[in-house]
Amino acid sequence: MDPIRDTIEAVFRIERPRLVAGLARMVRDIALAEELAQDAFVTALSEWPDTGVPRQPGAWLMTAARRRAIDGLRRRPMLERVHAAIARDLEEQRDGHAEVLEAALDDDIGDELLALIFAACHPVLSREARVALTLRLIGGLTTAEIARAFLTGEATIAQRIVRARKRLAGAGLTFAVPRGREREGRLGSVLEVIYLIFNEGYAATAGEDLIRPSLCAEARRLGRILASRMPEEPEVHGLLALMELQSSRLATRTAPDGGPVPLTEQNRARWDRLLIGRGLAALARARAPDGSCGPYALQADLAACHARAATAADTDWVRIARLYDALAVALPSPVVELNRAIAHSMAFGPQAGLALLDALAMVEELGAYAPLPAARGDCLLRAGRPDEARAAFERAATLTRNARERDFLLRRAAACGG
Repeated sequence: MDPIRDTIEAVFRIERPRLVAGLARMVRDIALAEELAQDAFVTALSEWPDTGVPRQPGAWLMTAARRRAIDGLRRRPMLERVHAAIARDLEEQRDGHAEVLEAALDDDIGDELLALIFAACHPVLSREARVALTLRLIGGLTTAEIARAFLTGEATIAQRIVRARKRLAGAGLTFAVPRGREREGRLGSVLEVIYLIFNEGYAATAGEDLIRPSLCAEARRLGRILASRMPEEPEVHGLLALMELQSSRLATRTAPDGGPVPLTEQNRARWDRLLIGRGLAALARARAPDGSCGPYALQADLAACHARAATAADTDWVRIARLYDALAVALPSPVVELNRAIAHSMAFGPQAGLALLDALAMVEELGAYAPLPAARGDCLLRAGRPDEARAAFERAATLTRNARERDFLLRRAAACGG
């Protein structure tokens, strides 16, 4: 192992989203921004082993990338394609007038990451491409991880990302947070992207770690910025409430060995009361003027049911089941139906849950989705059918790509006996 290289790689993983966002604002080209960021990383690999990791590594990487961008503008035909104003700003920065460029890069929210999300959610892209591209750019997720989030094949996701980059390259984006009707039209996709980033942190789809708190924290940060700038949007507060409430349980979701701890077995005394308070406050602002709730507010209300229960036995599962009934109407999807089945099993007994799970057995999107046989195994075990439960848990273990989750499912299977 090379400690210096490991450190450089860790720094780059942390700084990469902000680096790409800032560069995209300058060069108006996402693919080029990614290329420049990678060039800066290669430069760091060459220089830092001799000079040491700088005190502000993010600023160092950005400076290196900007210099490469300036050199490229000077020697490549791209100078003719980039807006003249951007080229002038880059030249002025090279001549020592950095403050001019920095002022030009400020947007109305003051956050380049958020501006990049809105750019990636441009109407020229399909919904699926917007989400996939933003997860790649902002969350730094691999193609495989994004595919799991979409319940879609890796090749399909890879094609979406490549095509999205090409379409955005010719779209003439400003890489700033849009206003008015344009912002309203793209907000739903932005919220979806932020929540998918959060979900990848809350329940990692692959690898050795069950959770990735840094992704959750980044999603919450973006959600808070959005809520502070769009206080009139109920669903923005709904999403923020949902992320705050779910994050309050992060410290108790994993056992000392890294395996998952079911919600009903978590130590609620260790739940983060500050995050719960923030979540409940945001939930209070998540109702529309007519009193209705959107999908994120409904999910936040579900999380609040758990947050308000002092013990697992105090959980109002009947209310949770009814909220899932409403969510299945507001946001119909196989995954929502799966969670609805689990809620009904807890509220009305395992047989009620099995009846709903049986109806999902032929849904193509859930055919290789580990939580489906895992939920079935839990219902079967509670229904007194351990042999069938063991087979269901073993099936789930073969489907998951997360090592910690696989070990947990195999332990559950072994506990069924036989």
